[in-house]
Amino acid sequence: MTHVWYVAYGSNLSLDRLTCYVEGGCPPGGTRAHPGARDRTPPLRSIPVDLPGTTYFAGRSAQWGGAVAFYDHATPGRTAARGYLVSAGQFADIAAQEMHRDPRADDPLEQLVLAPLPDGRHEVGPGGYETVVDVGRHDGAPMLTFTAPHTAATAERSRPSAAYLATMARGLGEAHGWEEPVAHDYLAGLQNLA
Repeated sequence: MTHVWYVAYGSNLSLDRLTCYVEGGCPPGGTRAHPGARDRTPPLRSIPVDLPGTTYFAGRSAQWGGAVAFYDHATPGRTAARGYLVSAGQFADIAAQEMHRDPRADDPLEQLVLAPLPDGRHEVGPGGYETVVDVGRHDGAPMLTFTAPHTAATAERSRPSAAYLATMARGLGEAHGWEEPVAHDYLAGLQNLA
């Protein structure tokens, strides 16, 4: 096995946004460019994913000027997501860039994600997007996402920017075929969770 499903639930729902982590560049509405992955091959496939658990907004992103989405698999709810079939190396490189690091050839995460994660999760560090969570299997490959170590109940909530929400809405349309009002209702519901 060489590939995993990277499961996105925030701005990476949008293929254009994810492409900035794979090929390099600045996402529409963003403020900084990313170096891209070592392997710039586009994802082999993309699938709609519904996860148990909730999505919430917290923190402040220099990229977006507002809060970003995090996933809490232990809090009841529904998370609309998108799975991208990528190489383990690409997953590690996407994660590195989310963690504000440059991709590197000796990233231990590349090998770690090919085996079952102990207790279904692995904390790379204490920051946002530094906790890798196993969310299932599809066609025999692991489905993995990353989030923060805090939970929806313990995080200090904040509001996302319009550009961030627009990127998520585009991705929800691409992945789930949702019309714009359906995507906006879903996102409004996430912002109203306290």
